[in-house]
Amino acid sequence: MNDMDNPLLDFTSLPRFDRIRPEHVGPAIDELLTQASRALETVTHPDFPPTWTTLSLILDVATERLGRAWGVVSHLSAVADSPALRAAYNEALPRVTAFWTRLGADERLYAKYKAIDAAALNDEQRQAHKNAVRNFVLSGAELAGGDKARFAVIQERQAQVSQKFSENVLDATDAFAYYARKDELDGVPDDVKQAALAAAQADGKTGYKLTLKMPCYLPVMQFARSSALRETLYRAYVTRASDQAPEDARAFDNSALIGETLALRREEAQLLGYQTFAEVSLVPKMAESPAQVVAFLRDLARRARPHAERDVADLREFARNHLQLENPQAWDWPYIGEQLKEARFAFSEQEVKQYFPAPEVLAGLFKIAETLFEVEIRSDSAPVWNPGVEFYRIERSGQLIGQFYLDPAARTGKRGGAWMDDARSRWLRPDTGTLQTPVAYLVCNFSQGVDGKPPRLTHDEVTTLFHEFGHGLHHMLTQVNEHDVSGISGVEWDAVELPSQFMENFCWEWEVLRHMTAHADTGEPLPRALFDKMLAAKNFQSGLQTLRQIEFSLFDMLLHTGHDPAQDFMPLLQQVREEVAVLQPPPWSRAMHTFSHIFAGGYAAGYYSYKWAEVLSADAYAAFEESAGKDGVVNPQTGRKYRQAILEVGGSRPAMESFKAFRGREPSLDALMRHLGMA
Repeated sequence: MNDMDNPLLDFTSLPRFDRIRPEHVGPAIDELLTQASRALETVTHPDFPPTWTTLSLILDVATERLGRAWGVVSHLSAVADSPALRAAYNEALPRVTAFWTRLGADERLYAKYKAIDAAALNDEQRQAHKNAVRNFVLSGAELAGGDKARFAVIQERQAQVSQKFSENVLDATDAFAYYARKDELDGVPDDVKQAALAAAQADGKTGYKLTLKMPCYLPVMQFARSSALRETLYRAYVTRASDQAPEDARAFDNSALIGETLALRREEAQLLGYQTFAEVSLVPKMAESPAQVVAFLRDLARRARPHAERDVADLREFARNHLQLENPQAWDWPYIGEQLKEARFAFSEQEVKQYFPAPEVLAGLFKIAETLFEVEIRSDSAPVWNPGVEFYRIERSGQLIGQFYLDPAARTGKRGGAWMDDARSRWLRPDTGTLQTPVAYLVCNFSQGVDGKPPRLTHDEVTTLFHEFGHGLHHMLTQVNEHDVSGISGVEWDAVELPSQFMENFCWEWEVLRHMTAHADTGEPLPRALFDKMLAAKNFQSGLQTLRQIEFSLFDMLLHTGHDPAQDFMPLLQQVREEVAVLQPPPWSRAMHTFSHIFAGGYAAGYYSYKWAEVLSADAYAAFEESAGKDGVVNPQTGRKYRQAILEVGGSRPAMESFKAFRGREPSLDALMRHLGMA
């Protein structure tokens, strides 16, 4: 196969997803690794001039191509997994990891970067240079001999373990199916039942196929009247990929992988001269120390606890008096919560869902972005990996700014959850002198439409879509020309959720929502009275939800500081729960065995970032509340200021500087507490 026959080696335009096959992966990655290794040897030659431009022209061009091609393969592995692709990915993974490890730890290259005259760089280059020097240290460039070799082995093994963790979660989720009888589904929404019936028929089975994917699992937990059915699904869900799963699913147990991951991380930290992995994790973040993060989380827990205790008391009283449930179990709480919400606020999630067909929601989201950020979003065409994927372009005054893929629906072989990833970054290319525009992947797991109708989204799903689009805007609206600090690149991890969580706030504005709703049957917009009930219910159980996030965050931070990797982590989790939680799950629950954020997703000793960035995003959004006029919070003047101070500068300066440029001061916790109804 020559290079031009291999779509992964074609960088002339967008990835040729219609042509890429598993057999292309190995040859393409081999070729790109060869080119990148050759570039590394060229720039580390003693005679090679150590300037930003010369290094960029030779090395960055080669490594960016490798990164883009491997990004395509990794993306496909997450959204279109197959046995052949999985084999090809896992075969190439150690070689790719080994190259990046070697590059990051190359003392010759480190010396070239240290020799660059920082005074001769522009601001963007200076920030990228500063990050690069820091990253060399974190990548082991100052290690020697056996330590350096061991560091490389650790990186390679961590990549393999992380991938296997993800595969186990996906396989354990896909492996479960329960074929329910019609009478067991009392209370379950009609569209969920229709989808379950169609899924069973597709399998050639009778009954209704229930799975652990969110569009099925969540509504069953919230609405099914049968506690036995809820227990069946709950038990399967919280024991996935663990030693507590049924005998035939134990092959997916992540227990040993978690222990190995923690041991590798601790060893990596100690090689780099740190006591714990949490200290390493925080070096490139806003937070200054694990102790500062733990204090922040405990302070937030203290403020939220009285609200959470009141939430639980309300639930218990309602369960006893209205549902005759004297002793609710873990699988009963979502149902009790939904019933109480309906009773107290006189509406249900299901009723709201009828008003949010996906196309209307998307059009409404685009309209806000267009108004606030002075852009136009148009449908575009590109090869895609699944017929359900859409492609769009963002323009300003006819100029292309960025493009994005939207993959909304849940399906077999697709990782659960929602995320944004970059397909390529904005970059003034040193090889061609042309400006490369950014491209993003936006991935969700919503239900498929039934009977030819578009899918209807819950308000939570609407919020998820806005969240991921916020990440996308951060990546695509950047005006930075240096690819290492453009868009989301180089942004401190605990600030990277600011633009995503910021966008969620618009899902609670009447002036915004009313333009993106149409009842599934009548086409009528969302009634104001129903919106008012939703708003009244906005902070329903926010105390409980806040404590749950803090439980995960505190566990993550303590796991990566004082915990001995050789010991079972369950006692630590229990200790954290006793400190912050007001509801305890059953002893056989193993939620951490599927906690991909910290074991396979880059949030290790960083899960606190969601709460940390929520302080920033709530305070940033308060600027829009303060400047609201007759058209509500969608104020183009404030939007322009936010875009220029935060979105456009990407990672080209510290996040705190960007925040202060927008707000004129440091962030305060007040706006978050007010938004959560805990002021």
